Amino acid sequence: MTVSDLDPRLVGDQPGLAGAWASFRRRLAQGELGTLPVIVGIAVIWAIFWLANDRFLTPGNITNLLLQLAAVGTISIGVVLVLLLGEIDLSVGALSGLAAAVMAVLNVKQGWPGWLAILAGLATGVIIGAFQGFWVTRFRIPAFVVTLAGLLAWTGGLLLVLGETGTVNITDSTITGLTSTFFIPLDAWLLAVVVIVAYTAEKLWERRRRAAAGLPVPPMQVLVTRIVVIGVALLATAAVLAADRGLPLVLIIFVGLVVLVDVLIKRTRFGRHVLAVGGNAEAARRAGIQVDNVRLMVFTLASTLAAAGGILAASRLFAVNQSSGASDTLLNAIAAAVIGGTSLFGGRGSAYSALLGGLVILSIQNGMNLLGVESSTKFLVTGGVLLLAATVDALSRRGRQAAGRA
Repeated sequence: MTVSDLDPRLVGDQPGLAGAWASFRRRLAQGELGTLPVIVGIAVIWAIFWLANDRFLTPGNITNLLLQLAAVGTISIGVVLVLLLGEIDLSVGALSGLAAAVMAVLNVKQGWPGWLAILAGLATGVIIGAFQGFWVTRFRIPAFVVTLAGLLAWTGGLLLVLGETGTVNITDSTITGLTSTFFIPLDAWLLAVVVIVAYTAEKLWERRRRAAAGLPVPPMQVLVTRIVVIGVALLATAAVLAADRGLPLVLIIFVGLVVLVDVLIKRTRFGRHVLAVGGNAEAARRAGIQVDNVRLMVFTLASTLAAAGGILAASRLFAVNQSSGASDTLLNAIAAAVIGGTSLFGGRGSAYSALLGGLVILSIQNGMNLLGVESSTKFLVTGGVLLLAATVDALSRRGRQAAGRA
């Protein structure tokens, strides 16, 4: 009997292909492969739709897909934060529409400058998020109930703010410029190279720090594979953007938010507190963490990001109407976070889930639109993908618990 037979966590120490395959199966069962499975899934989805319709991978279609992703993905970043607590926010869709309506009405009807109207829309998200977070923490009402009430209330608020007009068309260049501004194609290539270099350096530094602390590190083959896959994806994206209109400003904003929130989660004291509360709230409280303050801040951040997503959606569509933030906005935002790898049970996830999961959801919807698939089928497929992701999350959690008991 070998050491690895006694402790399955040491299977990866076996030499050769057998050890590498055993390590891969263990990491897969425990959900430790990170974003790699989602990236591979995106590649498979894109290949399927490209074979079904050669217009899918055209530069124009991919650029439009990324523009659409920015709005939904920004809302989903906030959902990731809430899910890390083991909570849910059902109001983000309606709130995104209300914040966009506040911005549009102040700009168009009240004559406010575009930048000031944008700040007012964001402030709407801050106030509502603090209000909902206060209700959850002060009265111990489940977040599901509070935000469900918010979904209804903010939908009514949207109708109230828009008034009888129903639709407000936006022409202010500051607002519309958020999604209509494109930089030269060279900038797309430069940004891709900078991100690849930064990502590689960060992962190597993290690996070195863990090794120095005596902590387990993933096999170098896994790290190299991940860097190569991400590098190819980024360079391919740069080529697509360069072949169309160039690098869109809104993509920089969205990716910047993803990186900023991911750093907040993984590199700050507040982020560690969020993960601790999501993992075990009572243990976090006994460790001296102000659990209520953490929850209040997370709900405020989530609502602010939802407001930002609504503003980006209004900028792309040049208008706000009574259906803004409605339809499948909420479902897509939550599905993106879960499909991207954020656990429904709290304490495990990444801001990159919003980006990758959003790409999965919107790619499926975009591809089926090009194929002329009926709406009923689109909802069925999206629901099936979400259920599959939730099942994988549950099985991974069970695998981690089993490994912990071992």
